[in-house]
Amino acid sequence: MDAPVIAAPTGYRLFDPEEDDVLVCRAVREETHDVKTFVFAPRSNRRFAFEPGQFMTFEFEIGGEAIYRCYTLSGTPTRPDTCSITVKRVPGGPVSNWLHDSFRPGMMLKATAPMGEFSWSRHPSAANKYLLLSGGSGVTPMMAMVRSAYDLAEIRDTVFVHAARTPADIVFRDELDMMARRNRSIRVAHVCEADAPHETWTGLRGRLSLPALEALVPDFRTREVFVCGPSPFMAAVRALLGAAGFDMARHHEESFNFEELSGAEQAEVAEATDDMAPAVRTFRIEFAKTRRVVDCPEDLSILEAAKRAGMRLPSSCTKGLCGTCKSKKVSGEVAMTHQGGIRQREIDAGQILICCSKPLSDVVIER
Repeated sequence: MDAPVIAAPTGYRLFDPEEDDVLVCRAVREETHDVKTFVFAPRSNRRFAFEPGQFMTFEFEIGGEAIYRCYTLSGTPTRPDTCSITVKRVPGGPVSNWLHDSFRPGMMLKATAPMGEFSWSRHPSAANKYLLLSGGSGVTPMMAMVRSAYDLAEIRDTVFVHAARTPADIVFRDELDMMARRNRSIRVAHVCEADAPHETWTGLRGRLSLPALEALVPDFRTREVFVCGPSPFMAAVRALLGAAGFDMARHHEESFNFEELSGAEQAEVAEATDDMAPAVRTFRIEFAKTRRVVDCPEDLSILEAAKRAGMRLPSSCTKGLCGTCKSKKVSGEVAMTHQGGIRQREIDAGQILICCSKPLSDVVIER
């Protein structure tokens, strides 16, 4: 049973970033001591249509600089007048701290259309049984899925297991418990590593393990499994499911990590390094603001070359899809093959996605 994409009713048009990509903040809600939800609406008479679990790429103007970040939509397509993102404050994180400290209702930002394949709409369970496993802020796509099932009164056998440091860190705790009480096809379990300052945790303690999973969800091997959270959490879940003999074709995961190379990107870098021939031309890539210069072979993307040189640059999908690595090209020529993460008017203005741009000459990037 697929969760539908909600179409705009008569009299409304869908949010279209090609026509107007500005969103207005309607509300800011405190979820925990370090997590807030930001609710947005189009500034024109528009509505959203998306699949629960999809993400949007947002453009933040911070200190005179445009910074791009992907955030999963924590809201549900069954409430199409608004969309929302839920953001945890990260020590030293330029975007999360700015949002928590400075962003207020009435302020505006720009965004792309919803995108992504991490949704139970894309991976239906033949048995109509689902297991959602999240750690930390990985709760957001799971929340979108559960909210959509609850709003539509679906009989979708769903178990949602969320891992947190303490009970004070459980995001959406009250709402999840309420949905589970009122829709018996939804079951919720929390796992905490320690007590909170003002609450002793009486539930399952420690980290998610195979014995814990078997106790919470004895039939997990028969379910479609969705996982989202920090990289170590997802790696532990993959190992746990593999050891349990789970059919990994029914395992799906999502993560946006702006600090680490993805496995696919690491493999591409290694392959490119091993196979590089002496005849390959190398070009000079200059990053104007940081005054860094790297050499980039013509068969590597600019992002790959920069990361091999030790630079940390915002990136996520590495496929030209999300737009996180969007940068202004000051001079030079590149060959860019993207998958929708950049609009034509941005290309015309000199923007490129460095994850899918390979140099055709020396290039200067405004970053």
